[in-house]
Amino acid sequence: MSADTVDPDTGELAAAGLGLVVEDAVATVTLRRPERRNAMTPGMWRGLARVGEQIPDHVRVVVIRGEGPSFCAGIDLRMFTADGVPGEQRNPSPLDPGFDESIAGFQAGYTWLRNPAFVSVAAVQGHAIGAGFQLALACDLRVLADDAKLCMKEPALGLVPDLTGTKPLVEIVGLPRAIELCLTARTVGAQEAGQLRLAELVVPAGELDAAVADLTAALLSTDAAAARETKALLQQAAGNTLDQQAAAERQAQGRLLSASARR
Repeated sequence: MSADTVDPDTGELAAAGLGLVVEDAVATVTLRRPERRNAMTPGMWRGLARVGEQIPDHVRVVVIRGEGPSFCAGIDLRMFTADGVPGEQRNPSPLDPGFDESIAGFQAGYTWLRNPAFVSVAAVQGHAIGAGFQLALACDLRVLADDAKLCMKEPALGLVPDLTGTKPLVEIVGLPRAIELCLTARTVGAQEAGQLRLAELVVPAGELDAAVADLTAALLSTDAAAARETKALLQQAAGNTLDQQAAAERQAQGRLLSASARR
């Protein structure tokens, strides 16, 4: 079994508080700021975007997890203090010409997780707050430990959720529930998250790793090319009419069988 590892003590990703391990067809991305409960900074968001650029073509499953007792406690609130986060550049002002571009760069740390080339899985234990909740929502699937606590905290801080989380939240729980969750900024426990379909699995905390490993093995058991085409089909289904989706299915089947015949 081969593994390509980014050294956790050195390197650009480690400096951003991230780790990346690629083992066969599985890439594991770890948030590595346990002393801050993996609270996120602009450097981490940019680092996540670089991770997305480094995922090898043969990877079929990407697992996102946090080091320590929490998945991610949200944004590092020192961003809003006069001194800021040590070692981090100051955030651009909304009045600066580059503000929109800056936020788009942060969002790029999340959008790559929708790539049809692989299935992304969030392994969530402890807190998944704000930016952390949105990171879990950016993944295709979520496995929660029974101690998980989810919260869309941004409105309580005078902010909007701007890390691509609003669309999947509405798609999963519906508009009324999404409004309630965001505008009360209340905490959702693991069992309620399962009931709201915010988690595909809820397991005892001690069984989280095993549950993610079992899910990963099941995902890898299907044909790789068929999995890519099927995920792409499912992603566009909600925006298509029945006729459009039927046509997309025919085209995907044609591509798949044509590629198979050439092998």
